[in-house]
Amino acid sequence: MISNLAFIHPDAQLGRDVTVEPFAYIAGDVVIGDGCWIGPGAVIHDGARIGRGCRIHTAASIACLPQDLKFQGEYSTAEIGDNNDIREYVTISRGTRSRGKTVVGDNNLLMAYVHIAHDDVVGSNCVIANRVSLAGEVEVGDWCVIGGHAAVHQWVRIGDHAMIQGGSLVGKDIPPYATVGNEPLRFAGVNKIGLSRRGFSAEQIGVIHDACRILFQSGLNYLTGCEEVERQIPQTPERDKLVTFIRESKRGVCKPSLTAIEE
Repeated sequence: MISNLAFIHPDAQLGRDVTVEPFAYIAGDVVIGDGCWIGPGAVIHDGARIGRGCRIHTAASIACLPQDLKFQGEYSTAEIGDNNDIREYVTISRGTRSRGKTVVGDNNLLMAYVHIAHDDVVGSNCVIANRVSLAGEVEVGDWCVIGGHAAVHQWVRIGDHAMIQGGSLVGKDIPPYATVGNEPLRFAGVNKIGLSRRGFSAEQIGVIHDACRILFQSGLNYLTGCEEVERQIPQTPERDKLVTFIRESKRGVCKPSLTAIEE
């Protein structure tokens, strides 16, 4: 259903069974996939590429201009995958010449007032809670949970399956599989419940626990800790993902734990 009270530019490309509610605005350089719902007052700007089955709620703004003083009007896009639930007043900026696009994967829940800045890359199956703000060029992996009101600094990377406490100030990279909290932000444990729900075996989780004890509780610096993990822990994809993430960090990794990891 397309409301007569919505504005849709004649050049916009809408798929089958798209619903557009009253007072929504859809610009011309826009592609919207099959089965999407565009809520009342939502604004879909030039450069939006939206997949199938997305729900974009009241007053969300997709592919809005980057809030970046370096942006000079160059062509860029905001590319959103399938089955995303984008709640009220979410803003997703399009890219700049840095990457040329902002990317959001599939099956994400972006709660009200979330801000996804220019050139960010957000994976799939993430939950980003109310009023989380991601600065420019942030990378968020798959299956991440970011608690409400968290603020993430430019260029930070958040690894797969990480969980971040609400209200956190995230200025360093967050390793995969980790739960982090406190101020300043520290490793608080392994996201065991999340991993179990996603089908990780007890053996896989055990390897992650053993590696994290060395990396975040031994007192070793992280690069030496990576070497010790490789020496002590048998090779698995989970071990290698942790070690590679830390070695590739450019901003540095969040602080180590102050307490023992829960058994």
